Amino acid sequence: MFKKIAVIIILFAVPAIMAQDSLASHSYVGAETCGVCHKSEKQGKQFDIWKASAHSKAYETLKTAEADSIAKAKGLSTNAILSEACLKCHVSGYNINASLKTAKFKMEDGVQCETCHGAGSDYKNIKIMKNIKDAEKNGLRVFATAKERIALCKGCHNSESPTFDSSKSDFSKMWSKIKHDIPKSSK
Repeated sequence: MFKKIAVIIILFAVPAIMAQDSLASHSYVGAETCGVCHKSEKQGKQFDIWKASAHSKAYETLKTAEADSIAKAKGLSTNAILSEACLKCHVSGYNINASLKTAKFKMEDGVQCETCHGAGSDYKNIKIMKNIKDAEKNGLRVFATAKERIALCKGCHNSESPTFDSSKSDFSKMWSKIKHDIPKSSK
């Protein structure tokens, strides 16, 4: 019983807390804005890694017949692409006030940089980004440990997700597919 309650709390509280923390005074700028600086070799081609990942395509998966079948099987009364239960984990900034999204932000870009790193309006400036402490003061979230990353990932990758398979959920292995650290030679 306690385990079920804990999962429910994680499922609903973590994304809500992440969103509120990030949006206290910051706006979403969208992955393309992040990509301006994070495409280079020096930055580890972070934008390209994201673009090739399932995260960047998460919204698109909701347009499929398979997604609608899953939604129907879960008892949802709408198509997957219209369901809050699906959108909250398949897009960045879902259920966030439109005034906190810049013109460049596109929900259709799926699970973007700002889902994990926080809304970027106040840390996107190169002058701020060059100093990690300044960037963090301006809304950037960084994850120093695997435990921190896993806690974030479990906000969506958990037993409440209809396609979650705990036997295939080795978060270290999953991280290796999307790892996008700045190369040590660039620091």
